[in-house]
Amino acid sequence: MTPAWTWYVVAVTVLNLLGCVWLLRSNTKRRPDDPRPDETGHVWDGDLTEYNKPLPRWWINLFYITLVFSVGYLVWYGVGSLKGWGHWSSGSEWATETAAENARLDDTLKLYAGQSIDELAKDPRAVAIGRAVFINRCAACHGSSGQGATGYPDLSDDIWHWGGTPARILDTIANGRHAVMPAWADTLKAQGGDTAVDDTIAYVLSLSRPGQPKEAAVRGEKLFAGTCSACHGPQGKGNQALGAPDLTDRYWLYGSSTASLHKTLEAGRQGVMPAWKEQLGDTRTRLVGAYVWTLSPHKEPPPAGAVVAE
Repeated sequence: MTPAWTWYVVAVTVLNLLGCVWLLRSNTKRRPDDPRPDETGHVWDGDLTEYNKPLPRWWINLFYITLVFSVGYLVWYGVGSLKGWGHWSSGSEWATETAAENARLDDTLKLYAGQSIDELAKDPRAVAIGRAVFINRCAACHGSSGQGATGYPDLSDDIWHWGGTPARILDTIANGRHAVMPAWADTLKAQGGDTAVDDTIAYVLSLSRPGQPKEAAVRGEKLFAGTCSACHGPQGKGNQALGAPDLTDRYWLYGSSTASLHKTLEAGRQGVMPAWKEQLGDTRTRLVGAYVWTLSPHKEPPPAGAVVAE
């Protein structure tokens, strides 16, 4: 909060406190010309008289004590950016409570410290804890069931762009990933003319969907070999060391429509997986990895010709 806003809040607070004091005094002080309680002058039906009974003094004093307490509260805790005598702040309280909670969690989770995620995956309680952390931290992108969305990988299949071994999964969660697909449209057009992008798309789609225009696919194969094979491999099988996906399967992170592939080649893609180890700590990172490990069937080996990162 800026100093200007701080003093604005202070001024409003002081005015409110003074206003409360004035209101109490003005409504409890008896004036010389005020009628007696039994002489209000308001009478109905001949004998029903309205009295004006003031609050008991002890009740009024409670209001004053509340105002004094309010002043003491503000002096102790501060207002806005002005620190109080107690040196309290919401940030310090949050840090203290977080440290205490982390200490409690560390004590609870020490049983799982240092274990590999495939071993932790055999423990139902460890998996349940990992699932709770996953839903709290990871579900926003990957979904509560881990099935992902456009631009966010499906964790329930057996396709792993960065490798699906326990060590690689743990490394991905702990340290994050940054996949970079450059914008290649201009480079491709310089090599193959105005149809180069469409030709390359035709070839890429032919790797998993036979029946693409043959002449366009043949032209695209040459362009792919000169530009795309450095990351995706000569046969398009991918490279887990770089996060380059296998183009021969039917899984498309950003969609397989012509419009989506045009956007990929013309604008590129920047897939970012945050690093979680600093926030979660080593043990909770492993527990999340254990839960993720249980989502995948782990049956299919990497495609032949793929570069596998180990």
